[in-house]
Amino acid sequence: MSKSGTISEQALACVNATTIRDRGSANMSKLYFYYSAMNAGKTTKLLQSNFNYKERGMNTIMYTFCMDKDDNGNHKINSRIGLASDANLFDVNTNIFLDAQQKMKDAKINCIFIDEAQFLTKEQVYQLCRIVDELGIPVICYGLRSDFMGEPFDGSKYLLTLADELEEVKTICHCGKKATMNVRILPNGKIVDRGQQIEIGKNDKYVSLCRKHYMEKNLG
Repeated sequence: MSKSGTISEQALACVNATTIRDRGSANMSKLYFYYSAMNAGKTTKLLQSNFNYKERGMNTIMYTFCMDKDDNGNHKINSRIGLASDANLFDVNTNIFLDAQQKMKDAKINCIFIDEAQFLTKEQVYQLCRIVDELGIPVICYGLRSDFMGEPFDGSKYLLTLADELEEVKTICHCGKKATMNVRILPNGKIVDRGQQIEIGKNDKYVSLCRKHYMEKNLG
């Protein structure tokens, strides 16, 4: 402080710098990626987490892939145990950052949930990073790590690279070991090892296996 009792310009500059730094550190939002093989309960975990936010009076947005509709064509996230909730759809052309930014004009958003996150594009994963870093909203993604051919999905590949927090949701193979791979099966039980990467299906189309039995094509 100067002799006149006023704060010097240098001291004021230090105060301003500290304020800016503290505001930046106040954003504790993160990008989370929960990944697994098929039928591990990812969607159930998502719906439970969303319920926890809602129960506390917080606003959330949920997205799921455009092909993932219920039998009536409704835009819903459905779990294997019967839980369901309405959701926004995304496809390869959806700009999730701009969509979230627009929705923020109507109400504060406390969290964003992404189901079927393996179907995100590289660009969309970067959009999620911007939502976390620029808008200060946590984003929680759930998805498969690899497809039935053992190839990584683009969305999962970039989430594994860019997410702040990674967690594997575990399920088991028929042998009792942890399942890490997915196989696609026909109605007659035959394993399919070629085809389109994207084909929505649940228990009737996919089976989770450990790596050993995936390589052996052993369904148990």
